[in-house]
Amino acid sequence: MTDYLVVGSGLFGSTFAYEAAKRGHHVEVLEKRSHVAGNIFTKEVEGIQVHQYGAHIFHTKMKDIWEYVHQFAEFNNYINSPVANYNGEIYNLPFNMNTFNKLWGVQTPAQAQAKIQEQREHANVPARPTNLEEQALSLVGSDIYEKLIKGYTEKQWGRKATQLPSFIIRRIPVRFIYDNNYFSDPYQGIPIGGYTQIVEKMLANDLIDVKLNTDFFADKEKYLKSGKRIIFTGMIDQFFDYQLGELEYRSLRFESEVHDVDNFQGNAVVNYTDAETPFTRVIEHKHFEFGKGNKGKTVVTHEYPKTWSRGDEPYYPIDDKNNRSLYKKYTELATQQADNVVFGGRLGQYRYYNMDQTIMSALRLIKTEFGD
Repeated sequence: MTDYLVVGSGLFGSTFAYEAAKRGHHVEVLEKRSHVAGNIFTKEVEGIQVHQYGAHIFHTKMKDIWEYVHQFAEFNNYINSPVANYNGEIYNLPFNMNTFNKLWGVQTPAQAQAKIQEQREHANVPARPTNLEEQALSLVGSDIYEKLIKGYTEKQWGRKATQLPSFIIRRIPVRFIYDNNYFSDPYQGIPIGGYTQIVEKMLANDLIDVKLNTDFFADKEKYLKSGKRIIFTGMIDQFFDYQLGELEYRSLRFESEVHDVDNFQGNAVVNYTDAETPFTRVIEHKHFEFGKGNKGKTVVTHEYPKTWSRGDEPYYPIDDKNNRSLYKKYTELATQQADNVVFGGRLGQYRYYNMDQTIMSALRLIKTEFGD
């Protein structure tokens, strides 16, 4: 039996630990925070499961992954239907017939398609868009771009749309039906009782030892010499002391407040798509559970994007040509220098994984490790 050291108790690390322990392997999990579950951590406040690190809606096309996660929690039938607030104008997301009716007064798919086509042609963008702005204009025209894409995207990424690569917005969900369901995945919901329980159940095995408030980098050399096989889910560039340079990440700041009302904004997620509002979205957590919580109370979180710098939490990688090239160099370095270290998860593999993709990636590693 191999002893494993898993760095990080997020969904990737915890899935690996659960599966390894099931096979009789001893696993030590190091978590620098004071709690398990990484960014899917939820905490009960006023009877409401609060998503501490941003809204998380589980959705997937993969039936096996949907069934897998149901081992650990029962899910409600929440459907993600965010709305956009552009200077006080409210629009449905994703872009659908409700959106088009509000924008232009059109009532039929043919009318909406004609309006979008007219604006595409008027935008006169190159046949091969070179940046995000050109790509968006070529797909949906000027009105949708200016009101619902430009300001939000520039806040989210911290760059002008003309400075962002076109592939970031290669496909925009445009639906010529009156349907506000943001995801097209057949399986969707939120665990009743929050996400934290999922990870707690994964790690509830006598062969798994969890150490909270423990920073791998505070004693890195000791861990590397421990003889344990390391599953590292942190930043791959940090693991190598940034010796090839820093990969770029975006960070987030959250401000949460308890309000003495039953219903603050009428929806779980409201995106603020104008450039002037400093936050990108406002989350009212009780709507994820259809209003469950203490009477006369609600918890609201404002989400502010920010540039990442060392010491900040890295929430997602910036996927562009330069970062892809640098990440490739780090993977080559990993092959040369980290014989007993496997890199996984959103930060270790420098990919924007959804939750189902994170689980799938961890299970693939399990197959590689154990051949089953």
